[in-house]
Amino acid sequence: MSDISKKIEEMESALSTADHCLSCTSCMSSCPVMEAEKSYRGPKLVGPAHSRMHFSQDDFEDSLDFCSNCKSCDRACPSGVAVSTLNMLQRAKYYETHEHSQRDDMLAHGERMAKLVRALPFGATFANLGMSIGKSLGVFSAMGIAGERSMPAYASASFMQLFKGIKQPKSDKKVVFFPGCFINDNEPQVGVAFVKVMNANGYEVLVDEKFNCCGSPLVVTGYLDEAHEHADNNVSRILEWKKKGIPVVACCTSCSLMLKQEYHELFNEEKMHEAGENVYDAFEFLEILADKGQLNTNFKQVGEKLMYHVPCHLKSQGFGVPAAKILAQVPGVTVEQADAGCCGMSGNYGFKGDKYEISMKIGEKLFNRIKESASDEVICDCGTCRLQIQHGTQAKTCHPVEILAKAYGK
Repeated sequence: MSDISKKIEEMESALSTADHCLSCTSCMSSCPVMEAEKSYRGPKLVGPAHSRMHFSQDDFEDSLDFCSNCKSCDRACPSGVAVSTLNMLQRAKYYETHEHSQRDDMLAHGERMAKLVRALPFGATFANLGMSIGKSLGVFSAMGIAGERSMPAYASASFMQLFKGIKQPKSDKKVVFFPGCFINDNEPQVGVAFVKVMNANGYEVLVDEKFNCCGSPLVVTGYLDEAHEHADNNVSRILEWKKKGIPVVACCTSCSLMLKQEYHELFNEEKMHEAGENVYDAFEFLEILADKGQLNTNFKQVGEKLMYHVPCHLKSQGFGVPAAKILAQVPGVTVEQADAGCCGMSGNYGFKGDKYEISMKIGEKLFNRIKESASDEVICDCGTCRLQIQHGTQAKTCHPVEILAKAYGK
């Protein structure tokens, strides 16, 4: 890389964007946490101000922990400041000199826990039973986890286990599926539906067992060094597939955002930007096929009235709402966007006991919108958003790719 290229890359780093902050308060007026929790002093002070003024490491903003990393601030900033990333970098700086709680360790390391569970015979069954008992006995509450919630149940078989039993037609057109932790361990049916949809469009789906968690749960809980290790591993794998001309596709919007954009913002390495160019969200990829006239539109009748909650991490990718556009073409399907803001869950944020009320207050508008609708089902591309919607409304939810799989008769 030339000296000029290096200089440009440094200027485009998340840390450099702090100097672009105009103190206009756009980030603060759009922040759902500020609206729900008045003691949060806002993303502008937590991220850009501290980064720009180079505060000493023992002088942290007291409300640093309130940021949920929903990225509403980034989308609102007229100057392109990576506000949420600056917040996450400040959080990581804080944990260089402060210990993590047992709760944060647990919430950050879902992949590690799932591997331990699946290493045991009937591990998922016993783990689910243990979580149920733990909730009723108040064990999770004592750890600082929201006792009002149920922890997501482990599926009896992971997606990677189920994938081995899927018979696919061979094809020269291939994609690599990045399932992410939640789909792999909790909702493998989403990954199975994705495989069926891609097969219906003439693609063979591959998996890479060397992938690990995208690192989003680690970043938001301040384990930045571990997240960097995950980034290095995943980026090296993505670049290997890029050399072969095979794109990597994810169904979880937090995973796709992390792989495409946040690695580079957080760690400012050119290889991460290069890898991000080979990553697509599922419906982003399907819309590209549609634009080329290559999307299979031989849809069967699916009689469903759907309410679509667009997750924050999908909005941050800036390619619109392709799931709504594609599903609107399915006979018998109507899709209405909720357009009610953030759900409040923000990954593991809503699982924290001290953030539960904030999480639920943020989601009130969405919950009321869903309860007042006559929809058959709520669709959303984000797994934890679906958990929040189920918790706040008891509505039936699914990933939009599951509806599309139905439309193909799969």
